[in-house]
Amino acid sequence: MAIGSGLGAQMGIAAESSYGTFLAPTKFIEFTKESLALKKTTAQSAGIAAGRLLPLSSRRVVTRKEVTGSFDMEVSNKGMGVLLQSLMGTTVTPVQQAATTAYLQTHTLASVAGKSLMIQKGVPLTTGTVTDKSFIGCKITSGEFACGVGEMLTGSFEVDGKDCDESQTLAVASYSNMSPFHFGQMALKTGTYGAETALDGIRKVSCKIERPQDVERFYANQASLKKEPIENDQVKITGSLETDYVATTLDDLHTSDGATSLVWEFIGANIASTYFETFRITLPAIKLDEGPPTVDGFGVVKPTFNFTGLYDGTNLPKIEYMSTDVTL
Repeated sequence: MAIGSGLGAQMGIAAESSYGTFLAPTKFIEFTKESLALKKTTAQSAGIAAGRLLPLSSRRVVTRKEVTGSFDMEVSNKGMGVLLQSLMGTTVTPVQQAATTAYLQTHTLASVAGKSLMIQKGVPLTTGTVTDKSFIGCKITSGEFACGVGEMLTGSFEVDGKDCDESQTLAVASYSNMSPFHFGQMALKTGTYGAETALDGIRKVSCKIERPQDVERFYANQASLKKEPIENDQVKITGSLETDYVATTLDDLHTSDGATSLVWEFIGANIASTYFETFRITLPAIKLDEGPPTVDGFGVVKPTFNFTGLYDGTNLPKIEYMSTDVTL
């Protein structure tokens, strides 16, 4: 029996072979918070019947079902591949580095058609019995990463899903010995794509990647469930750079509305040879929207620059992830 509180909760994921088809979890996430839940739409009969003072329970029907919510986690040195693939869209096979145990995943921005997840969560009763909620047809509609002074790198993922299946067997959770990426490993670089250099004064960085999709594909013959969402807008990439005002690099870019390539990376422990645990976001072109420095007291000036990620005409945004994971 598990502990009858959040201490006994679990979450497992698997990449679906087809939208809305249950697969047993292949990875288990060490999450910090989640809000995934079945959302139902009901209709109640308003028919008039002489002397009836309350609507009949038998005349209430469920007309549609879907899953909404999000989950937060610390970005770790293992087990992130399936989530990154679902967010970015590219079908990725980890590439072995030389003859070492290091494997590189390169998640380049692409269509997310066909990229859906099964997310199974276990929610403990106070008795210690853990109830199963298997969410099928889950599409990641956005992913936001953030890290600041003294913090771990965190990820927050918003989810749209097809249905909740509570008839499955709850998988037995197993966890690798994972370590989180953190501020002590963080670097931020800007400049010409492929030749970016370190930028001083960075205190906190956030980056959000949104994948807009039509999540209202409810049709007849679908038993109140939706068909796979379809992308219906361009990708939106936004973020912020919290700084101390140690140089005018970002300020000048804001003034000129010039573009720069941005590399935000975390380099962890050595895996083998010259290969290290890595989490890296590369945005070939960003422009700064707001955040020129202002003085509001005696302290160090600390502007926050908000940015938008754009296409440079040649290179696409990507997330690189190096770990010991042989498969996603």
